[in-house]
Amino acid sequence: MLKKKVIIVGAGPGGLTAGMLLSHRGFDVEIIEKEKQVGGRNAAIELGGYTFDTGPTFLMMNFILEEMFEMAGRKLEDYVTVKRLEPMYRLNFGDFEFLPVTDREEMKKRIEKLFPGNASGYDKFLKREKARYEKMYPCLKVDYSNWRTLLSKNLLKALPYLSLGRSLFGNLGDYFRPENLKLSFTFQAKYIGMSPWECPAAFTMIPYIEHSFGVYHVMGGLNRISHAMKKVVEEEGGRVRLGVRVIKLLVEKGKAKGVELDSGERLFADEVIINADFAHAMSTLAEAGVLKKYSRENLSKKRYSCSTFMLYLGLDKKYDIPHHNIFFSSEYRKNIEDIFYNKKLSDNMSFYVQNACVTDPSLAPQGGSTIYVLVPVANNTAAIDWETEKAAYREKVLDALAKRTELKDIKRHIKVEKVIMPQDWENSYNVYLGATFNLAHNLAQMMYFRPHNKFEEIGNCWLVGGGTHPGSGLPTIYESGRITSGMISSKYGVK
Repeated sequence: MLKKKVIIVGAGPGGLTAGMLLSHRGFDVEIIEKEKQVGGRNAAIELGGYTFDTGPTFLMMNFILEEMFEMAGRKLEDYVTVKRLEPMYRLNFGDFEFLPVTDREEMKKRIEKLFPGNASGYDKFLKREKARYEKMYPCLKVDYSNWRTLLSKNLLKALPYLSLGRSLFGNLGDYFRPENLKLSFTFQAKYIGMSPWECPAAFTMIPYIEHSFGVYHVMGGLNRISHAMKKVVEEEGGRVRLGVRVIKLLVEKGKAKGVELDSGERLFADEVIINADFAHAMSTLAEAGVLKKYSRENLSKKRYSCSTFMLYLGLDKKYDIPHHNIFFSSEYRKNIEDIFYNKKLSDNMSFYVQNACVTDPSLAPQGGSTIYVLVPVANNTAAIDWETEKAAYREKVLDALAKRTELKDIKRHIKVEKVIMPQDWENSYNVYLGATFNLAHNLAQMMYFRPHNKFEEIGNCWLVGGGTHPGSGLPTIYESGRITSGMISSKYGVK
């Protein structure tokens, strides 16, 4: 019996996970990637001997990644070296700093020192959010391919834990009183590109997951995970074609039959998995008129995450600061409103700085370091002319680094640099509206109401990545690969 052929469009984390699992199960897998390296937004940026991760820098729920490799008959530690970070990160509020750790008693001491009278709230937070996590996470593994899944026992049991109508920030008020302490457990909303005052309370799971399971770094950068997955795909007989662009999804009688490449070559398959940015793929790969629910017009009406302004700086100097650093605006809520509602650039910005070489010196030449700066900004629905703003905003970010961090002399030590602005995300990385974290994660775009892993509008067509269920973030993207590969395997009776 001939192997069933599966074509995967895009070699991001979701496509690679699905490819790894399906090739291990005996499917004939071919992954098509337009770039000359794997990873998508999880790829490496190489600049004159300095290595940066393009996007994700936090690895959480490392056990899920281990599970994916185990399901492919492998051990993660045979492919990458993972290091746990303590403290997890530094939170800077201007007049004081907070360095959360995963040791419960030590964490309570740190809370009590900075926020007297609030340590007991940490025990309450861990207890209640553990219950939420244990009820909610199994729901994220369900495919939600039809409405009956909304009646599953797991979801019905989880409904009280959704905290419908409440926000992440509001929910933290059940545990803590000071605003800055609440912000210390709500900044994680940026992982899914949302305001903590709007992000559903169910996502309080994210800070719980950090505090319960820790934050990790992969030596060489998180991009090494994608290279490891590519290696497994190839070890199992699958193929990964780099530098090849898919321009069209081939559809006959409502079913995907394959893809067309920019060379004119047509590849045919039994199943097609799309790992490209969801809205970009739907608005470019499907011919006009094929899609109804996700037509170009309807896609424009969806809600999308914020974007990011990125600086990747290779320095000839090292700085003694933690691996992960978040610097809050002194007008944090106004900054959030500027990003999501006013859609303008804030004078008083919040930003994230990664100093990965403090953990992993291999990322830079000897004596040097890599500094990765992420500034949340409005997506491209905003009337911001980035070609005009780019140079001035770069200077503003560098000035903020010099004024608000230990990187006082950073401008003098920059040897190489790269800037990615919202227009670059859209035009160079094919991210719809430059919305770095994909479709927003409001309740109307979660679980059953998010694009399904088994694509609703075209047969034999499947989705993986942040734009489908379960959503953005590396652990959930890996889960999307597991869900989709599992559904394809079930279709053909493969275990």
